[in-house]
Amino acid sequence: MRLTEQVVEQARTVAAGDTLAELSQAEEKLAHAQAAMTAGAYRTARVQAEQAELDARLAEARVLTLRSQAQLTELNRRIGRLRDQLGAMP
Repeated sequence: MRLTEQVVEQARTVAAGDTLAELSQAEEKLAHAQAAMTAGAYRTARVQAEQAELDARLAEARVLTLRSQAQLTELNRRIGRLRDQLGAMP
């Protein structure tokens, strides 16, 4: 359970303000896991915790992918501008 809490917290930190369905699902499943643990439904708690961890990891990967794509787009824009400048040179 502690590992899942850490993974969800890490995903929150990486997302930093981005709204992702996967992160919301992870937080919801973590809450269900904690409630199941309190109720003594340990098997349900474990399943919910595992699902929460996977959702959190997916959310983190999605944020990192989006950021990488944005950086790639910016680099391609800069390369295009440099090519234009080099093509305009005598």
